[in-house]
Amino acid sequence: MEKTWILIANAERARCFERHAADHSLTELSDFVHPHASLAGQAGGGDLTGAAGKGHGRTGHAGTQFEPHTEAHAKERASFARQLADYLNEGVAGQRCNALVLIASSPMIGALRPCLSSAAGKLVQRCVASDLTRYEGAELSKRIEDALLLPD
Repeated sequence: MEKTWILIANAERARCFERHAADHSLTELSDFVHPHASLAGQAGGGDLTGAAGKGHGRTGHAGTQFEPHTEAHAKERASFARQLADYLNEGVAGQRCNALVLIASSPMIGALRPCLSSAAGKLVQRCVASDLTRYEGAELSKRIEDALLLPD
């Protein structure tokens, strides 16, 4: 029987489902929550300790100088993407699925694809840039079906 694994993900959460070919039913296999991503969202995501490089510049003038957080976010996303890719790679290596579908936020797809093994990369049937992590039950199933019907 053909089994397709569908990963829905963003930088904070991911869920992997198995879709059975016969009736297109979904069975949830795993639910991942990236702990660092949720901590970064607290207190505005910034460091409130006044660490060097934050707040006032070296000259002591009234202007402010802030370091961009994008690099830290990108590192966290890459770490989470590696964890998800390892899970998918192990599933492919263990022949627990015949195809992969990635439905994720655009940055997560960009971080995830390079982490897939060559075998897993060959099984990717579809990549859809969409964040479905907040949906549950019938609404999630409908949105996954709609995403699978989108043209390539």
